[in-house]
Amino acid sequence: MHPPPLILASTSPYRRNLLARLGLLFQTDSPAIDERPLPSESAVALVQRLAEAKARAVAKRHPDALIIGSDQVACLDGAILGKPGGRDAAIAQLERAAGHKVIFQTGVCLLDARAQQAHTFVEPYCVHFRNLSRAQIEGYIERERPYDCAGSFKAEGLGIALFARLEGDDPTALIGLPLIRLVPLLESFGHCPLGAV
Repeated sequence: MHPPPLILASTSPYRRNLLARLGLLFQTDSPAIDERPLPSESAVALVQRLAEAKARAVAKRHPDALIIGSDQVACLDGAILGKPGGRDAAIAQLERAAGHKVIFQTGVCLLDARAQQAHTFVEPYCVHFRNLSRAQIEGYIERERPYDCAGSFKAEGLGIALFARLEGDDPTALIGLPLIRLVPLLESFGHCPLGAV
């Protein structure tokens, strides 16, 4: 029996590159949903809700597929940091983060569109930022322009130089798709990166 087609409900090149590491055949499709938080919604509730909403939006176009939805936010002292969108906001985010701990919450939903059955989880990952000068922050921003990244950095690139240390079970969670917890779920549907289980 063949596993259902695998769809990544995302246009993120970071998530696409992470999933490609597993060597599985998959397609991508844009979920195009409203990602604004609800009033008083926690970071964990937000990413879990959005991950499932993304998967369900794409399921309408792929009713026989297995769909991966994911969403991520960064939290500093309880406040949610989104994608900066531009230079000034990115500098402001990194100035706030310098010398502090930022917790990244990454929500994942694996949706079996055939049965409308959703498997969701949230994977936390902590980044302890170095004390950084304004010049260091501006130099980093000019080199990587991380305007589409929650927290204003790319951990897979020069962003690693911003950190004092990292804490978490799955380093791929920091980039946007926690593969360690995702792989066993994919295997349960016949998508086996290491071959037959």
